[in-house]
Amino acid sequence: MDSTIILIAITLLVLLVLSVPIGVALGMAVIAGMIHSNMPATFLAQRLITSLDSFPLLAVPFFIMAGEIMQKGSMAMRLLELSRCLVGHITGGLAQVSVLTSLFFGALSGSSPATVAAVGGVMIPTMKKEGYSGSYAAAVSTSAGCLGVMIPPSIPLIIYGTTAGVSVGDLFIAGVLPGIFVASVLMITSYMLARYQGHGVKGVRPPIIETARAFRRAIHALMVPVIVLGGIYGGIMTPTEAGVVAVAYALLAESILLRSLSLKKFWQVLRGTALTTATIFLLIATASALGQILLFNNVPNQIVNILTGISDNKYVLMLLIIAMMLILGTFMDALANILILTPLLLPVAKQAGFDPIHFGIVMIVSVAIGFLTPPVGVNLFVGCSIANVSIERLSVAVLPFLGALIFALLILAFVPQLSLLLLGR
Repeated sequence: MDSTIILIAITLLVLLVLSVPIGVALGMAVIAGMIHSNMPATFLAQRLITSLDSFPLLAVPFFIMAGEIMQKGSMAMRLLELSRCLVGHITGGLAQVSVLTSLFFGALSGSSPATVAAVGGVMIPTMKKEGYSGSYAAAVSTSAGCLGVMIPPSIPLIIYGTTAGVSVGDLFIAGVLPGIFVASVLMITSYMLARYQGHGVKGVRPPIIETARAFRRAIHALMVPVIVLGGIYGGIMTPTEAGVVAVAYALLAESILLRSLSLKKFWQVLRGTALTTATIFLLIATASALGQILLFNNVPNQIVNILTGISDNKYVLMLLIIAMMLILGTFMDALANILILTPLLLPVAKQAGFDPIHFGIVMIVSVAIGFLTPPVGVNLFVGCSIANVSIERLSVAVLPFLGALIFALLILAFVPQLSLLLLGR
């Protein structure tokens, strides 16, 4: 392998071990590679600009802002009330409520840690009061938070679409059934664990009129994915335009209809949107520069030759790719994994005969699992701070859910119809 690539890999690994932010670490690794190979200093500056000159990427800040508005407003609580009416009576009721609410909220936020913070911030203390152990309550919420990036609109799906050159709208549609499937697997796992541990015995189903009232109160939140996906699937809006519509609708609903968004909260929305967008865009720009250097050094073709040299069986290749993504997910941020691995692994997947849309869903679920695996498992740290449990206890408690997510990932990988059915492929 070229000495430039070896130097970049060592630099990146050292900086990550030192807990340098991933965007900065990628930029420093690129600079090290540029100096070693005598590349012009303008290369990085050009990539920082041109990599962000993309119309689909405009959807990112809009969906981030829409999620911030609804997180600061009252929609999350209304979705929680609806979930309680729908599944709260099942064994392990509050755990079921946590998963279902995370599924609903994921369709609003597009972010995994944000879903854990919004839903877990309410559900974890509530579950502890009802007799659930803190580690179990946190494990449920942190695992369910992964749905935030699986169910559309999802920021990682947008990033994959722009990196792979495939339709973001098609990815949004393809992500619906896999998101619901993964949520169902997590709910079944919660049910089995609740029965085994004696948590949350079966309760009383609420009256229909109470469920109808909760549905009516949550209708504004439930309309967001309908508007976004309906507009995209109906050919009325592009994903970027859908992001603008989502922001406008969220502002209208939270500030005028529900009257839950004050000027102080709106300032927090703007601040949170700016910080998150800046972090993501720095990551995109530096990862794009790194990807260009890898391309210059013919790394994608080398990866294809290495993997196909191990086996030409498409299913073995998919297992190797999944194993690689899961391992790297323990060390690198989800978006960094998508930006770096997509140009490397997508050619292998295409050569093996996998649809790029289907492969995108598999990749998103794979990197989402990284939110649960230390040392970079962001969801774990959010859950620990809410539940006031140690990272060691939570890492053990989350293992059954981690196993369930890997099982769901394998089903999605080898049953492509789950991802492609709504696209008619």
